[in-house]
Amino acid sequence: MNIPETLRYTDHDEWIRADDDGTVVIGITDFAQDALGDIVFVDLPAVGDTFAAGEALAEVESTKATAEIYTPVAGEVVEVNGELDGSEELVNSDPYGQGWMVRLRAADTSALAALKDAAAYRVKIQG
Repeated sequence: MNIPETLRYTDHDEWIRADDDGTVVIGITDFAQDALGDIVFVDLPAVGDTFAAGEALAEVESTKATAEIYTPVAGEVVEVNGELDGSEELVNSDPYGQGWMVRLRAADTSALAALKDAAAYRVKIQG
């Protein structure tokens, strides 16, 4: 199972990466995409939408289930991954790269410190 050391992780199996420009990128983990199976649809928010921490900001549908994607930090959507429209399988094949979902301008990135690091996330999914 791929769990990059440079990311932070949520209990809902999202990953988040803080970039130097004050934005954060959010997607689902390799574990989550594997559990969901083949992703067939991704419903992303609109640029300009704002979300509170813990709020659902996107939804993925797979051949097995539908799952909501939650934001671990409050912020405004500044970019969505338009490549997923028609190429939803990128979430399965490259969840930490081309399969990213949303970029937010975070209201406060201090909440990231409370998220799991790779070691803690590994413990969570293994047992």
